[in-house]
Amino acid sequence: MHTWLPALLAILAALLIALGTVIRQRESAESGAINAKWWIGALIAIFGFGAQAAALGLGPILLVQPLIVLAVLFSLPMEAWADDRHPRTYEWAWGLVLVACVGTFLVIAHPEQSTRRPDVTTLAIATTSVIAAVAVLVVLAERSRSSHYRALFYGLAAGVLFGVSALLVKSVIMHAMVSWRDVFTHGSLYVLLIVAPSAIVAQQRGFGAGDLQTSFPAMNVMEPAVAMALGMLVLGEEIKVSVKTALFLGIVLALMIRSVTELAKLAASRADTVHEHQLESRILKKAASPPTP
Repeated sequence: MHTWLPALLAILAALLIALGTVIRQRESAESGAINAKWWIGALIAIFGFGAQAAALGLGPILLVQPLIVLAVLFSLPMEAWADDRHPRTYEWAWGLVLVACVGTFLVIAHPEQSTRRPDVTTLAIATTSVIAAVAVLVVLAERSRSSHYRALFYGLAAGVLFGVSALLVKSVIMHAMVSWRDVFTHGSLYVLLIVAPSAIVAQQRGFGAGDLQTSFPAMNVMEPAVAMALGMLVLGEEIKVSVKTALFLGIVLALMIRSVTELAKLAASRADTVHEHQLESRILKKAASPPTP
């Protein structure tokens, strides 16, 4: 299988996910409720997840997930257009760093599709271990009295669960490519139906903690990290490089994580600002409107 097709699907998925997220964030901040435009954003994001699933079915996780991270970059000009402003220099700088890191990793690592099918036992052990870690994070979040740490723990939990979801989606698609009947005879589908909604719930709990600048970057960093780690452990995906090159790629990945964190912080900060302005606007409009008899 040529890598260009899953790569294109992953980039398309990142673009659609970014667009759908920006629309939902802006509509939620403006109206404070779920309206028709919010559902349009949700539908666009669903198509994005569909493209991501197709990319995972055709290509390795080590190829797809780094490209999905570009959604953080794609949201930069979209948010700037929505806010009627121009992206600042340091925003573009971190965006260029992200693109350079993703491109360098993919060119040097050159990940290839693994022929190994997910072993039920290995998949169960890996998924159970990760879910146990998520349970610890949720307990820590619920016991934390600080909104900062609550947002951090829920953001980490959401990122981990989304990372597991990527592996499960790939597992389901790999079984479906053999036979649709095989999908319903393996546990991947049923675990996915539990993990994916749990990830969304954890994400919303993190956002609800009121510290978006903490939960959003944590989620965006953990998702690709967990997905790529599970791809190597469960599916046997690997990068055939020397030790020195592997160390260099480790630095590249660390810099990529830093750029994702910075861009996510900027996006979260802008979302908080928009929400505050829209909330103030609604309060002023309500105060200026004549009282109903």
